[in-house]
Amino acid sequence: MMFHRLADVPVVLLWLGAVLAATPQPSSKCQRKCGSIDIPYPFGIVHSPDDDDGHCTMNGFGLTCNETGIDGGRHRPFYGDVEVVGVSLQQGQARMLNDISYYCYNTITREMDRDEWWLNFVGTPLRFSDTTNKFTVIGCETLAYINGDDSNHGDDGDYGGKYMSGCVAMCRGDDVRSTLSNGSCSGIGCCQTAIPGGLQYYHVEFDSAFNTTEIHNVSRCSYAVLMDSSNFTFSTTYVAWPVFMNNYGGQAPFVMDWSIGNETCDIARKKPGSYACVSDNSECFNSLNGPGYICNCSKGFHGNPYLQDPEHGCKDIDECKLPQLYRCTNGGVCRNRLGGYDCPCKFRWKADAKAGTCIDHFPLAAKVVVEKRKMAEFFKKNGGPTLEKATSIEIFKYEDLKSFLKRNNLIANGSFGEVYKGLLENKLVAIKKPINGTVRENEQFANEVIIQSQLIHKNIVRLIGCCPEVEAPLLVYEFISQGSLHNILHNNNNKVALNLDARLRIAAHSADGLAYMHSQANTRILHGDVKPANILLDENFAPKILDFGISRLLATNKQHTTSIIGDVNYMDPVYLQEGLLTKKNDVYKKAYSPKKMDISRTAIHLDTSIFSTSIYGRR
Repeated sequence: MMFHRLADVPVVLLWLGAVLAATPQPSSKCQRKCGSIDIPYPFGIVHSPDDDDGHCTMNGFGLTCNETGIDGGRHRPFYGDVEVVGVSLQQGQARMLNDISYYCYNTITREMDRDEWWLNFVGTPLRFSDTTNKFTVIGCETLAYINGDDSNHGDDGDYGGKYMSGCVAMCRGDDVRSTLSNGSCSGIGCCQTAIPGGLQYYHVEFDSAFNTTEIHNVSRCSYAVLMDSSNFTFSTTYVAWPVFMNNYGGQAPFVMDWSIGNETCDIARKKPGSYACVSDNSECFNSLNGPGYICNCSKGFHGNPYLQDPEHGCKDIDECKLPQLYRCTNGGVCRNRLGGYDCPCKFRWKADAKAGTCIDHFPLAAKVVVEKRKMAEFFKKNGGPTLEKATSIEIFKYEDLKSFLKRNNLIANGSFGEVYKGLLENKLVAIKKPINGTVRENEQFANEVIIQSQLIHKNIVRLIGCCPEVEAPLLVYEFISQGSLHNILHNNNNKVALNLDARLRIAAHSADGLAYMHSQANTRILHGDVKPANILLDENFAPKILDFGISRLLATNKQHTTSIIGDVNYMDPVYLQEGLLTKKNDVYKKAYSPKKMDISRTAIHLDTSIFSTSIYGRR
């Protein structure tokens, strides 16, 4: 028995007269959605296929919104009796569902059963897409024909009279499935063939001489359908079982190209009463599949080119709000404009950031001048003039240090910044690069550096010099080879083992250094953060106290300071309660360190409420 689907013939006369009639604009009350499918004009929902009155749809583009017995009675749009699953204005295409024809061996009657479908869009503005669809045949003993009649085109068609083509799908060998290959549709188990442009009629027919009577135990059915080839990948299971039919629910998607009228853009523009591209910033394009034309929004605009109202017609795209679609790289600044956008390169760069080709065009000589000016400003801001007058501190130029500030020279990092190893005048040094904002400015910073550079003691890491030419001044210290006491105590990979005598010696010598800072230096210095991580060991395991970045200098008549940021795990409980740092707090921490060295465990402070209020002042 032969089945068919017929696109409604009553729309034909209406569509043929469309080129002579004015193009009405749809009412704002028109239904623009059926179920989950958007229905953009020139398509529209009508009450019946005959109700193509132009108020909601252009002639020949009427759809009905029918309740189906699937998914709880969900509504779906239909063109005639063909279900529509999507409409693209830009491509001028409608996506629909096509019933799959089959030719199967009936094990009860021992005869071949067939369902062969046909579609007729003759007299409508729709044509089977020759660029997207392919006639697809599946089977192991199958020859199927596709018949098309384009005689309605006459001289305008690419060809005249009847159209017929076919596709053969065979399997070789006794085990038919052994020769099949997933993803391959080249004649073995699967065959695909292209269709010509302008086709509006489609009919499937199986050749009865090719049937599955002899092989029904391994391949019972053959299938044929005109479908969107981009939606199809052959599976070997399609031949042996009804997987192909089941996967698509008996209907495969296919694509119809549509167009307005039967005139070219040049002719249609001369007839403003019927010309369909009515939106501002819209353009006309001749149909690539038969006569007529389609409309698109101009580049840089989006919307519906068939509508005049500003709200739904072609509107400017704000490309700057869609960076994933519209490129603006290399720090370019996106600037939207009507019909496009600009993305100029950042200051002192040239070319176009859209293409990612920005290149620096600032003259080298100008760069040198700018860099020197910046260095001079930093030098002054960081107290350079004051440092120059000091005899105890060496001033380094950034050029002398920057080659050492590389990842392979990094020896320590933390909240304070980073420390790099360098070689200056054949001596190893440690270059501390603070995080921006962690150093004080002008005279206060300079005075601290000078005073610290004057600390000459065997148990204190010596500050050799400073580079104030950068935003966060670089500090140059003597290099201490064995690293921190903390790492030696807690690093499981460290092969150095400190016996009790060595630990007591380290504690005693560290106390000597601390006593020097408290009592013997010209200016009393409170360290504020004495802990194993800030005690370094030289090649002889002699301790040297480090990290004066958080030290505070006191005038001789002052006994305490409130400006301190340190490790709460080692802080004196009295300081945590009162917030006043005195030399007693340093002594407490130093007294605590030998105990910690003895047990080699990390200190942990559990009273977080005291820490948060005392150190950071939060309530």
